[in-house]
Amino acid sequence: MAFHEIKVPENAPLSQKLLAWVDSRFPLTAMFKTHMSEYYAPKNLNIWYVFGVLSIVVLALQIFTGIFLTMNYKPDAAKAFDSVEYIMREVPWGWLIRYMHSTGASMFFVVVYLHMFRGLIYGSYRKPRELIWVFGCAIFLLLMGEAFFGYLLPWGQMSYWGAQVIVNLFSAIPFIGPDLSLWLRGDYVVGDATLNRFFAFHVIAIPLVLIGLVVAHIIALHEVGSNNPDGIEIKENLDANGHPVDGIPFHPYYSVHDTMGLGIFLMIFAFVVFFAPEMGGYFLEANNFIPADPLQTPLHIAPVWYFTPFYSMLRATTTSFLLPLWIFLAVIIGLAMKSVKDIKIKGLCILILAGLAVGFYYLDAKFWGVVIMGGSVVILFFLPWLDNSPVKSIRYRPNFHKYIYGVFVVSFVILGYLGIQPPSPIFEKLSQVCTIYYLGFFLGMPYWSKLGTFKPVPSRVTFKSH
Repeated sequence: MAFHEIKVPENAPLSQKLLAWVDSRFPLTAMFKTHMSEYYAPKNLNIWYVFGVLSIVVLALQIFTGIFLTMNYKPDAAKAFDSVEYIMREVPWGWLIRYMHSTGASMFFVVVYLHMFRGLIYGSYRKPRELIWVFGCAIFLLLMGEAFFGYLLPWGQMSYWGAQVIVNLFSAIPFIGPDLSLWLRGDYVVGDATLNRFFAFHVIAIPLVLIGLVVAHIIALHEVGSNNPDGIEIKENLDANGHPVDGIPFHPYYSVHDTMGLGIFLMIFAFVVFFAPEMGGYFLEANNFIPADPLQTPLHIAPVWYFTPFYSMLRATTTSFLLPLWIFLAVIIGLAMKSVKDIKIKGLCILILAGLAVGFYYLDAKFWGVVIMGGSVVILFFLPWLDNSPVKSIRYRPNFHKYIYGVFVVSFVILGYLGIQPPSPIFEKLSQVCTIYYLGFFLGMPYWSKLGTFKPVPSRVTFKSH
């Protein structure tokens, strides 16, 4: 294709000439139109839809603050803790950068959890947005890895012993577990080699992949269009110009809307940074202000709050829990067998059930705890194919579905709280009940999601100006 120079009048402003020069060589204006001013979003989006933009802002904030932190941080077991203290006490505004980064890590998970919950209640994972959801789950998985690797870097007591516990979990995997744990540590114990590896993953490897997935997530979203609280495809009803009659340009309408949401978020963020950066020990634990000591184990080791729901599932998987877990899986598999007629699939279900029985007998609870902890995240990827509801949005589902979602949220919060608390027999039983409910919510979704009387979905989005 021949080069085409965009022409502008001789008396045009310099800014217009410069933009024309750039557009001739890079599709800047075309990209702005495609993704902003001519990207039509449903006109009934509510406050739940601001968390996607906030996630991008926090990601940019984490990258920005992380760059400045690496300028003074030493990825050396003998110097790491002191370098963090140097940043906090000697580097001009270093304390602010460090608190912004630590607060940003927690706020990242706050907005991502809320963003995922919005997708859950409004069916944003349903056709044709399956790939958007899969990309989002991959971002969530990488975000957990990024947070875990970064958690070791301050080289405090909780950083050291938290990494020690999590890395040792991989040794429970049959055959490859010990070698995998050794590779992650880079040594036979958590030490200088581990710190260097985690630093490389946290600063270079994972952020590069994370940025690529975020770009893919946005491109996939803009290809099929945004979902809305009604779950209606606005592209199916177009005006004479080919624009959705129930859509409005993202810019300026939603760019202004999101800017207001961003302003509120930044006020909350600033309040935490300046007045409660430790957030009572949930964002920054007291033990992490003590240098790592391999010879002194903290009385209670617990991960940061955003990992605790999954950590609770790990701790809940004891030897006595394996039988109830097998019975629960047997019920789920039995329902699957009842819904299919193919004798081969039924035979496969029986083999899976028998294999689980043998596995529960011969493999210890530690292994199954790792499986449940990992599976509780991986199962999110399959959500688009687990939901058999004839409607997308919770607005038009039976009322008892709302209670199912509500109990799911409560059980997830309880798991998060129990993961912070020291183990006890009562907490163990409660976490086991919540674990069963968490797994049952997803594994039972093909059955309960299609039960009940569904409300009629309108042909146009419901919208009231405000």
